[in-house]
Amino acid sequence: MNETYETQRQILYWRLLASIFDNEPQPALESGSAAVVGDLGLPVALLDPGVSIDTVVQRFPELETEFETLGAAVRTEDDADADEPAATDLPDADADADAANVVDTQQVRSAALVSKLLLNVFATGSGNVSATQLAGWQRDAGWLKRILGDEGNGEMRTVLADLEGDLVSRMRLREVLADPGLAAQLTPSMSLIEQLLRDKSNLSGIALANAKALIRRFVEQIAEVLRTQVQQASAGTIDRSVPPKRILRNLDVDRTIWKNLPNWNPNDERLYVDRLFYRQTAKRTVPAKMIVVVDQSGSMVDAMVNCTILASIFAGLPKVDVHLIAYDTDALDLTPWVHDPFEVLLRTNLGGGTDGRVAMTLTQPKITDPKNTVVVWISDFYEWECQPLFESMQAIHRNGVKFIPVGSVNSSGHQSVNPWFKERFKTMGTPVLSGRIQKLVHELKNFLD
Repeated sequence: MNETYETQRQILYWRLLASIFDNEPQPALESGSAAVVGDLGLPVALLDPGVSIDTVVQRFPELETEFETLGAAVRTEDDADADEPAATDLPDADADADAANVVDTQQVRSAALVSKLLLNVFATGSGNVSATQLAGWQRDAGWLKRILGDEGNGEMRTVLADLEGDLVSRMRLREVLADPGLAAQLTPSMSLIEQLLRDKSNLSGIALANAKALIRRFVEQIAEVLRTQVQQASAGTIDRSVPPKRILRNLDVDRTIWKNLPNWNPNDERLYVDRLFYRQTAKRTVPAKMIVVVDQSGSMVDAMVNCTILASIFAGLPKVDVHLIAYDTDALDLTPWVHDPFEVLLRTNLGGGTDGRVAMTLTQPKITDPKNTVVVWISDFYEWECQPLFESMQAIHRNGVKFIPVGSVNSSGHQSVNPWFKERFKTMGTPVLSGRIQKLVHELKNFLD
């Protein structure tokens, strides 16, 4: 890389480190970084940790693609630095100069975007944190997770979880909840609900009552949206093994006429019917069994909330027997409360590790009619013991169960999934469903229909 471009990149990175680890302002680095982004034609907002990534791409849409492809750009930059030939090895240094400048400029742009992303995620400051600030940090951290992809997610996931825990602990949410006037001003959101669920054991009296009211409001809002998506779901399929009942109201007039058309007599202009056809109306008498297994570790809060509500909606349909299991390192059968997602959420315990084997122990005895059972397993599948859990999932699938692994069911659709599981589910013929919750609704409707 050209010495000038390398210097610009170093200025950006030194300014990043100073912003994260040093509370004292560094005027030289600040002015130098401002000059660099100015030369690149980039907005100065990239240097302000108070401006979220979402705000940057909203104001400067042309940067969205650069942020989205940042992971590949950084890897390309590293490869270029490692493999860059000496100037004497170039067949025509003058001819390649312009192309080299373009590459160098792009690497400095990537450094500016990387610095912005890391600054927003790791420069969390000190003092009190508002719900809005936490939600903004969570969105910025989401960008970082997406850019990292499935690689490098081990230690980074732990670091991000620790940072988020620190932000939550700095919120003065309990004081707000203890004041009915202030609590009434809070707008229910996924990030706020997560905080309430994490802190519910420390709340009591008015604060606990206000927290429950906020959770119930949020549940009702989400449920209203999901009911609209599920309202066309069938109550059960027609059982073709049961002969149609030969009564007048079941007579299929159109089919009867069509099948007897060969008996039309043109002379007397009459249709002679020698066979009647009836509609089959018998529905299966055995309810379809739906077992929803939800990872309640801290990384799966969106999925847990959405799927808890979705399970309650399907539980309200006729001929659908819904069971709900939540787990981290322990498993809890929440089926008795499946009709009331509010009560379910109050019984969950966010955080902890992930051991799906304990959930499978509760799931297997519930499978009494495999071909009439669907198991929806929602997790990022970062497990302590991968092989034993996968083998048990493979076993119930081979036994006839409709198995649906789900990596994310949230508003954004972004969720990292353990690549080890991802590849094996694909080979098993049950690829991980990852995206908006409408996809899961569609899969379940197809099973019920």
